[in-house]
Amino acid sequence: MKATHKVKLGLKLLVGVLALVLISCSEEDKSRLLKQNVSGKAGEIIVVTDKSNWETEPGMELRNVLAVEYPYLPQVEPSYTLINIAEKDFTNIFQIHRNIIYIKVDSEKFPEPELVSVEDVWAAPQLVMYITAPSKEAAATLIKEKTSTIFNTFGQAERNRIIRNCKKFEELGLRQLVAEQLGGSPYFPKGYSLKKKTDDFIWISCETTYINQGFLMYKLPYKDSTSVTLENLIACRNDVMQKNVPGMFENSYMTTSQEIVPGISWVKYKDKRFAEIRGLWEVKNDFMGGPFVMHTHYNPENPTELIVIEAFVYAPRYDKRQYIRQVESILYSFEWKKEFTK
Repeated sequence: MKATHKVKLGLKLLVGVLALVLISCSEEDKSRLLKQNVSGKAGEIIVVTDKSNWETEPGMELRNVLAVEYPYLPQVEPSYTLINIAEKDFTNIFQIHRNIIYIKVDSEKFPEPELVSVEDVWAAPQLVMYITAPSKEAAATLIKEKTSTIFNTFGQAERNRIIRNCKKFEELGLRQLVAEQLGGSPYFPKGYSLKKKTDDFIWISCETTYINQGFLMYKLPYKDSTSVTLENLIACRNDVMQKNVPGMFENSYMTTSQEIVPGISWVKYKDKRFAEIRGLWEVKNDFMGGPFVMHTHYNPENPTELIVIEAFVYAPRYDKRQYIRQVESILYSFEWKKEFTK
């Protein structure tokens, strides 16, 4: 009797704890808490459709959207790895994948082409995109018309997962250190550590035997719009790298590769607008190199300053798509100090 009473008491306590957790969570959090974690590799998308669709117009158009070359890598890699699964083979093991596209063609069921995205259908955090149309031609046309929506929706889903993990497994001291000097900071996950700090430069990195993912942070003066041109930002970058990021040999240092001319774009993300530069870095008088992404923010607390935070990857033995996507996502987690929640 005593043992039974203890079991019942333990069950009551467990239910009580779970109830408290659920009460404290948002509706979105509750849904995710009760769902299985997603499976599959980052950057993968399962495309559920029959071969007749995959090997004709809808499949070809989808590959034109999602399997395009990832920008500014030293070798060719697709933006996403697409895996086709026939509808009859779409079993439980595939339903929990992180990214799924479901293409259905049926003139009776779907008289008008439509694209709908739903989160956390079978697992969490999951993105499932449904593309329905009355014909293959209509499906392909819809995919072409919605190119930006499709590409950006999966890009944001991948980014959100990385940022969520950064915040969940954060090295809090690094964010505080960076924010103290720059007025804001990204969220750095476990594994990153401070490599170098001066009065005007911070270097944070995660290094293993064959992979180096690093962040370089500094301030630049702002005078007028010419301060944020591609030419000026790259020239300033090269000066900062020469002073602060030495190579292994004498008179060697990081600089910007001109093998592929860097590209600049203006990004509006949430309530921030910043310049994003992508390119390749190299070490002068050495043979090291790889991709980098650079974000330049106006400092809202000081109109004469720009805040630069850039990320780079060195992984000579491996494909680099996912490594650069990881650090790029961390850049997007940047918040000003006044926005910090903890």
